[in-house]
Amino acid sequence: MPIKIPNDLPARQFLEEEGLVVMRECDAMRQDIRPLRIALLNLMPQKVATETQIARLIGATPLQIELTLLTTASYKPTNISRQHMLDFYRSWAEVRHEKFDCLIITGAPIEKLPFEEVHYWQELTQILDWSQTNVFQSLDLCWGAQAALYHFHGVPKHELPQKMFGVFDHLVMKPNAPLLRGFTGEFPVPVSRHTEVRSADLLDIDGLEVLAESDEAGLCLAQDHSRRHIYMFNHLEYDAQTLANEYRRDLEAGDDIQIPKHYFPGDNPEKAPSNRWRTYAHMLISNWINDVYQRAPFEIEQIGGTLLPEAVPKSSTGR
Repeated sequence: MPIKIPNDLPARQFLEEEGLVVMRECDAMRQDIRPLRIALLNLMPQKVATETQIARLIGATPLQIELTLLTTASYKPTNISRQHMLDFYRSWAEVRHEKFDCLIITGAPIEKLPFEEVHYWQELTQILDWSQTNVFQSLDLCWGAQAALYHFHGVPKHELPQKMFGVFDHLVMKPNAPLLRGFTGEFPVPVSRHTEVRSADLLDIDGLEVLAESDEAGLCLAQDHSRRHIYMFNHLEYDAQTLANEYRRDLEAGDDIQIPKHYFPGDNPEKAPSNRWRTYAHMLISNWINDVYQRAPFEIEQIGGTLLPEAVPKSSTGR
C-alpha cells in the first residue's frame, strides 16, 4: 500500500522517481480503510532531506500510512522557507488533541547544548508527556533519543573527545526482539554525533533493554517498554551521500573533522560511498510498523496512557 503525503511536498517527486507508490490525498479519502497515523516531529535543519528519508522508509511497508509533519511553536526553523513550513507542517498545539499510532522525533544538531538550554526544550517535554496518552508507540532518533531518555529517566549524555563519525558494525544483542526480525549478527549503521548515552546508565531502568550496540561506536538501539518509546541513537535513515555532505560542510566551516570511518572506499573522499545499511533500515522500520499494526487498537480513539502494548486487545474485524 502507498504512503499518503501532501500533494506538493517536495519529497513526493523524489519518492515517485524511486518507484515508491505515493497516494494522492483525494484518493486516500475514497478508500474504506483506516491508515496508520504517523506524526513526524522534524527537528533537523535540512527539512526536505529528512522528510524524504523518513517517508521512503515508512512508505515501503504493505500498509497505508498517513504522514503528518509536525514542528514546534516555540522555535522557528531558519534553514527552510517560511512558506514550506506553512504549507506542509502543523504545530504540535494544533494536533495535541488528536491520536496517532506512531510518533517519530528526529535528531537535531544541538547535542553539545545542555537540554534545558534548547529553545524548545519545554515544549518538547510537553510533547514527550503527550506521547504517553495520545501515541501508541514512538521512535526517537539520535538527539531525540537522548532527549527522551533524559526527560523520562534522567539518563545523561556524555560529550565525546571527538565526533563519532562513520559507518560502524553493530552487534544484535537481542536476536529474538520483534524489532530485529531478519537481522544478522552484525549490521552497519551510519553514526554522526558528538555525544553518547552509555549502556551502563540504562542497567537499572525497569522495562528498558539494549537491542544493538558497537564495541567501537557504543550504544545504538534500545527499547523502553514502560514508556512505549524506541531509542535509535544513530542514523539508519541516512542516504548514501549524507555523511559525505556533513564531512564537506564541516571542512568548509573550518571544523577539526576526521574522514568518516569505514565509509569512503579506501578512505578516499573522492570515491562515492555505497549505501550498505538501507536494507537494515527498511527491515527495522517495517518490523516496527508491523508490530504497531498488529497491537494498536482498530479504533484510534482507544489509544491512551493506560493502554500498554502487552494489554492491547486484538481486533477481530481487521483494519
